Amino acid sequence: MRHAGAVANAAGLVAGYALDALIGDPRRGHPVAGFGRAAAALERRLYRPDRLAGGAFTALAVGGPVLLGAAAAFATRRRPVTRAALVAAGTWAVLGGRSLRHEAQAMGRALRHGDVPAARHRLGNLCGRDPSALDEPELARATVESVAENTSDAVVAPLVWGAVAGLPGLLGYRAANTLDAMVGHRSARYARFGTPAARLDDLLNLVPARLTGLLTVALAPVGRGDREQAWRVWRRDRADHPSPNAGQCESAMAGALGVRLGGRNVYFGRSEVRPFLGDGPRPEARHLSRAARISGAVGLAALGLAAVYPLTAGRLTAAVTRRATRLGRDRSAALGWGGAGAVGGR
Repeated sequence: MRHAGAVANAAGLVAGYALDALIGDPRRGHPVAGFGRAAAALERRLYRPDRLAGGAFTALAVGGPVLLGAAAAFATRRRPVTRAALVAAGTWAVLGGRSLRHEAQAMGRALRHGDVPAARHRLGNLCGRDPSALDEPELARATVESVAENTSDAVVAPLVWGAVAGLPGLLGYRAANTLDAMVGHRSARYARFGTPAARLDDLLNLVPARLTGLLTVALAPVGRGDREQAWRVWRRDRADHPSPNAGQCESAMAGALGVRLGGRNVYFGRSEVRPFLGDGPRPEARHLSRAARISGAVGLAALGLAAVYPLTAGRLTAAVTRRATRLGRDRSAALGWGGAGAVGGR
């Protein structure tokens, strides 16, 4: 029965990825948008400018989807086909690979045609920077950086957590990542309230971001990049970014494309100066389709690893955990701790 559940999880991840690749995000009624509205309503009730309130908000907003996913997984433990269908639906709902690649390619077309106003208008679909004063190189840089980071956030990380924890992992990760986008940024309102959400998102992305960086290095030739250069830049620059995770992805992409990322980022009401990542010229329109191809290849590679994990390492980990639990219970019983033995000894 456990093997059937592992097969169902793997099949659901593959089917959900295929749905995202074929049809992308729904134009209306997106589940993540619905979660965002619910989280915003919860924030209005719980907000105070301190970390305790932010922690309660994060626990409730993430815990709800995790519990929902756990309940669905438990209810379908003897129904692998239904389990696979639910995991497929969850995977499709939380992935954003097709939309990410589409936006990068659309931005590239606008910049190639010299339509900077249209490119500025599209940038809001990728990141929260103020595009009003950005020229072609800065618009291209913002796009490459967003593609690199969101390849982890919107593709690799959901697949990793879906492989490790099934439906609860998928829903919980997307909830945490959405909260980080809502309240995790530095601002007067969220300086303290948003810290728990930001830290949780950082923690959940530690492994996926590094996996994304390594896969980007390995697959650099897909975007006509140099694998050795990507490896060198990734090793040298990955820790220079203020984010513990974004630098892993952006440095690898910079090396793969042979461009230099980083610099001054202007948001609405604030600005940040980021260290430079990579060598070479600033990105141009021609780099955006290459970045999209690398992102797509990284997503496919991550899918392969995620689909294999529940059937291999995941089963081994579960078996070791069960064995350790049984040994612990046997040891406790032998020492007379707990259960009837402990009562009888009194």
